[in-house]
Order: sequence, then structure tokens, then C-alpha cells
Amino acid sequence: MRINWGTGIVIAFVCFIGFIMYLVVNMMTDDKFQHELVVEDYYKQELSLQDDIDKEINSQTLEENVSWEHTNDGILIQFPTSIEPSEISGTVYFYRPSKKSLDFEVPLVLNNHAILIPNDRLVDGRWNLTVDWKNGDASYLYKKSIVY
Repeated sequence: MRINWGTGIVIAFVCFIGFIMYLVVNMMTDDKFQHELVVEDYYKQELSLQDDIDKEINSQTLEENVSWEHTNDGILIQFPTSIEPSEISGTVYFYRPSKKSLDFEVPLVLNNHAILIPNDRLVDGRWNLTVDWKNGDASYLYKKSIVY
């Protein structure tokens, strides 16, 4: 039996579609490819975007902004020394883009203008660090993408 060019094209299309279907099924069922949403309440967070922008603008007006440093014990987050630590309240969020189960948040309890996030809470890789804090009536937001 001879295969003409029309039959060859049909066979090529069937093989290509079969290959693509194999890849799709393999990626959807394999546990090493985790498909998670970026955030659960995406639209709710989108509504508060202007508040976040205002907080970031407030942060830029500070003489000294929040900073972070990688130490042997973990990540040390420093707050402005011009503000009394007892007047600072808020939350530190660690968001892991690759795995939702690693996300966590820590309430701000400052020790000498700093807070230490220990090594046991962090895994090597990329993190999105967000510090949402208040000093009196003023709200501030610090966002940084870090590699631990």
C-alpha cells in the first residue's frame, strides 16, 4: 500500500494532536506541576489597590524607609529609627509565587526597630515581601521581591 501526500498530512496531524494531548494530560495529572491561583480573592484585592498606592506614596515620603537584610538567623526587617517602635503596628506578609502552602504572615512585634523572620519559616527561592504598617493615623506599605 502506498501512502499519498493527503494521507501523510492526515497522519502528521493525528500524530501532532496526539502529542499535544499527551503533554496536556501529563502536565495536568503530574503532582510536580502545581497549578494554583495567584490569590484566592483576586477581585477583592483589586478594589483595595488605590489604598495600597496611597500607602506606598506615604512610604516614599519618609526620610528612612523599611529595609531588609539577610542574616545567618533569617531575614531582619528594619524600621525607621525616627519612629518609636511602640507606635508601629501592622503585618509582614511573605508570599511564595511558586507554592501557595508556603505563604505566611507575621504580626509586627518590634524589638529595637527590627523584626526577625527565622530561617525555619523560609525556603530558598523567590519571595514577595510586603510590610503593611501604621504609625498613628498614617499607613505605609513596603513591597519588595527578594531571593532567599
